[in-house]
Amino acid sequence: MPQITVDHSAPLDRRGFALALHPLVVESVGTTLDACKTRFREVGEAVVGDGATEDAVVHVEIALLPGRADEVKARLSEAVLDLLPAHLRATEGVRLSVEVRDLAPSYRKR
Repeated sequence: MPQITVDHSAPLDRRGFALALHPLVVESVGTTLDACKTRFREVGEAVVGDGATEDAVVHVEIALLPGRADEVKARLSEAVLDLLPAHLRATEGVRLSVEVRDLAPSYRKR
């Protein structure tokens, strides 16, 4: 059920990050490992602020079935922010963000 999407313009060890992220999500929100699915979308160009710097971005979105407390989602966001730097080739000039949200009521899976 966790639908995880990672948009990134920074060089990222995608597989290593996903393999470290999935157990973290399982522990944080009480799901199963095989329910975690991560997609990566490499961003060809990103502009931060006035574009004066060549900053890169990594944004992780984790969508969960409804029912988790806001505090649980906030702790998971912080844990993901802590995990990300270990999977980046460089951290200087990289803007990191995480959003943990509820899936829409229309979500279905097979």
